[in-house]
Amino acid sequence: MEWIAGLTAIQIAVALITTLAASFVRGLAGFGLAILLVPVLALALTPVEAVMIANFLMLFIGLLEIRRLVRGAEKSAWVISGLVVLTTAPGLILLSVTPPDLARLLIAVVAVVAFGLFLLPERPADVPGPAQTGITGIASGILTGFAGMPGPPVVPYYVGRAIPKTIAKPSMLLIFTVASSAAIVSGFAIGAVDQRIILLSACLFPAVILGNWVGGLAAGKISDTAWRLFTGAVLLAATAGSLARLF
Repeated sequence: MEWIAGLTAIQIAVALITTLAASFVRGLAGFGLAILLVPVLALALTPVEAVMIANFLMLFIGLLEIRRLVRGAEKSAWVISGLVVLTTAPGLILLSVTPPDLARLLIAVVAVVAFGLFLLPERPADVPGPAQTGITGIASGILTGFAGMPGPPVVPYYVGRAIPKTIAKPSMLLIFTVASSAAIVSGFAIGAVDQRIILLSACLFPAVILGNWVGGLAAGKISDTAWRLFTGAVLLAATAGSLARLF
């Protein structure tokens, strides 16, 4: 029996539970909504639909927090965000012409690389040079369009440095909000957004609000060290999940 937008009741229930869990992780870690949600949605939807829904959800929740994110973000977040805007459309176009199985393989490779970067020794708090910042922004933009996942390049950039979560978290979330905006604009431009995507995004958004709120409460009660360990665990889970989908 089909309920909403061609999905069965079981598919909708799984999507809601996954969205709630992924948004809790976002509220706690500062990332993870798309990384955890896109692979699950892609089981019932096309990769393009899953990516676009994740971007709509990231934009909606990001706009609710935008004032706090702007106040707390590091200046480098604006540079990376600008590069994301420029490179998101090419990533989405690449996704639209890539066979689904190959797209899943490439996404898994990205997840593995991101986790590997996270395992590197913690770096000083100083802002990285223009080259590293530029590569991070370009890679994040391409991955925003291709996988709905701007996080893999951005998380090691901030979490891998000796800066408090009160700077790292809003910096990442600001970039992700800008990235989702760029992806949605690009999606409309190439005809990748339709009524079905908008409807499913609206249905899942209440779960995002609830999960993100609970995650934010939890984030305020843990130390920076515990927060870094949790972000590493999220990256590991995303990597394992991406690899599992290949087999």
